[in-house]
Amino acid sequence: MAEAVSTVDVQWWYRGSTVACNCGSRAFKVADREKFKLHLRSKFGNSKNLVEDIPPLPPGKTVVEVIADFLAYLLECTATYIQDTHPNGKTLWQDFLSATHSPTGASNDGIDFVLSHPNGWEGKEQAQMRDAAVKAQLISDNAEGQDRISFVTEGEATLHFAVQNELLSHIEQSEGIVVVDAGGGTIDVSTYKRQQDQGAQAFEEISEARCYFHGSVFVTVAARNFLKKNLSESDFLDEIEDIISCFDKTTKLCFRDDQDPQYIKFGGRKDNDPHVNIRFGQMKLEGVDVATFFRASIDCIVQAVMDQKKKFPQIIRHVVLAGGFSASDWLFHKVRDILTNKGMTVIRPENNVVKAVSDGVISFYLDHYVRTRVATVTYGVAGNVAYDPSDFEHQKRASTRFEYIDGCLRIPGRFSPILLKGTQVKEEEVFSGSFGRCAFTPADLRVVNPKIICYRGQNMSPVWCDTDSKNFTDVFKLVADVSRVPLASGINTKGRKFYQLSYDVVIMFGLTELKAQLRWFENDVEKRSPAKLIYD
Repeated sequence: MAEAVSTVDVQWWYRGSTVACNCGSRAFKVADREKFKLHLRSKFGNSKNLVEDIPPLPPGKTVVEVIADFLAYLLECTATYIQDTHPNGKTLWQDFLSATHSPTGASNDGIDFVLSHPNGWEGKEQAQMRDAAVKAQLISDNAEGQDRISFVTEGEATLHFAVQNELLSHIEQSEGIVVVDAGGGTIDVSTYKRQQDQGAQAFEEISEARCYFHGSVFVTVAARNFLKKNLSESDFLDEIEDIISCFDKTTKLCFRDDQDPQYIKFGGRKDNDPHVNIRFGQMKLEGVDVATFFRASIDCIVQAVMDQKKKFPQIIRHVVLAGGFSASDWLFHKVRDILTNKGMTVIRPENNVVKAVSDGVISFYLDHYVRTRVATVTYGVAGNVAYDPSDFEHQKRASTRFEYIDGCLRIPGRFSPILLKGTQVKEEEVFSGSFGRCAFTPADLRVVNPKIICYRGQNMSPVWCDTDSKNFTDVFKLVADVSRVPLASGINTKGRKFYQLSYDVVIMFGLTELKAQLRWFENDVEKRSPAKLIYD
């Protein structure tokens, strides 16, 4: 069987809001894969100020719609490949589609989809990718269809690629490894340790996965800014997009030595401006200037690795550098030279570095090497507590007192953590937070929408949401039917009867995406029901 191609240099252009042409690498003005997906970035962390550096989406298109078009295109390519290269390929493909969109969802013969994403993406971004998969008709818009989608971070996919390609065969038990996926948009950094007594192919994540916006597209951003300044007095300023396109396809890829001049071939013999080093359609750049375009990315990788080395000085000795950007010899050699001088070993796959994530995704689905992951934020719930006039923290918030349904004075905004940042979580491990509500009628307690929030700041033990409030953000709310949960009743301080609902939200944090259930007890017997996660 012919080897499948796992990377596609795909671009396409739109006529209005409709895809007018899927042209592979032959397109004109386009939605570029490594740029448009940055519009789906998390609004938290170091990605907030990237708007000026990311080309706008096509007019009238949302990022979910563009990703849906991209997924539909990939599905079309897959269908063509299977139908053209396999015996009875058309029948085989139709059977796949029928089973995938089966109304009962009972068939195991359909297609499962695994989507990778940068380390910094969270549940909201995953939910948008699910919406895109439905729009692209990869899956049906029901529970069975949703079960056919799973996610993995690019860092974890790269670890699987490294294991499959025996890049980690020399790593001993309990030794650590920093995995750097250097891609088009992001630098994803993950840190793992080979587990003891779990076999040679088991790893645990030992530090929060990190995501930095210093991928190869930002080399292009730096080049564009440099050229805009240099060409500001030249007629060739109008040609800057063509010059940048040629830089991307040739100069950026081939750059190896900052002592050698670099050339961007973009025009013909009549294109000349000696004042800006353009002769015969070719622009000359000094190697030291081109090196500055890469500097932020190189510094980012080195600093990220050294942060992990500082955190785990006894076990971190090895670095795997993969991803499309790692194919740059300049990037690789600079990173390797710096880290080697600091006692590290830097490994780059000999072949197919651009396939690290795509091949690693398949290994993730089949092999599942990672058994433990680390919480990147502190998760919890915000609630109200009984007012205690002798408590100084309560006194400071006395103006927020209110009388609850049970007749007691309470104050809002108390944070109760469920899972602390940096905690290692096993895949099957669950964490829970307790919720309660009171109402004067049972009908008001039939449906609940509890909200899970998180703290992203530096305080290791946050207590009140009004302290460092900017770092408290919503994660998701749950929609659940609690009609089966028994109610308690009582009489408040004014003699009025009220009803109380008590339940737990059970959250599975150890998977590659969050999942939740409701839990309660009847006659000391645990009961659970599914809950839908809604991301605002």
